Amino acid sequence: MTFADPQDPAAFRRILGHYPTGVVVITAMAQDGPVGMAVGTFTSISLEPPLVGFFPDRNSSTWARIRAAGAFCANILGEDHEDICRTFATRGIDRFATVDWVPGPTGSPVLTDAIAWADCRVSEDHPIGDHQLVVGQVTTLALHAGEAAHRPLVFHRGRYGTTTTSDVTSSLPLEGAWL
Repeated sequence: MTFADPQDPAAFRRILGHYPTGVVVITAMAQDGPVGMAVGTFTSISLEPPLVGFFPDRNSSTWARIRAAGAFCANILGEDHEDICRTFATRGIDRFATVDWVPGPTGSPVLTDAIAWADCRVSEDHPIGDHQLVVGQVTTLALHAGEAAHRPLVFHRGRYGTTTTSDVTSSLPLEGAWL
């Protein structure tokens, strides 16, 4: 076993990169138009009440515009959406120029190619290290028709990929099980 210095950002990223993360595009309707960012830190938090969260960089100008909107939509990307993820991770471009979207119930853009989405109101926002912990109260969520069989886009060890299993069923009951 080789130990690494947790204060070394390169080592921290390299080692924690062994844990796969799902890829989501967070969108909002700002005063000057739609805004969005790709995140790998999206998570479910609570069933009652229905809460989700993500961790944007505290200095992100995109996050500042989403915060000002007071609502966001978490668009869950599928295995064939690497191009969408790269678009929303690129700075200095019109991220909505090449994607189709419709306004969700809060006005936040719902990407029509996303496999699922959750429309949320920002309920909490806390500084955590060099990021913010954003908690959203889910107001509406949906699985796009025909998308149930699609596998999610994941980021693992510095690369995009997907899960290796499909149509996984579990014998665990939903009550008391992990989300």
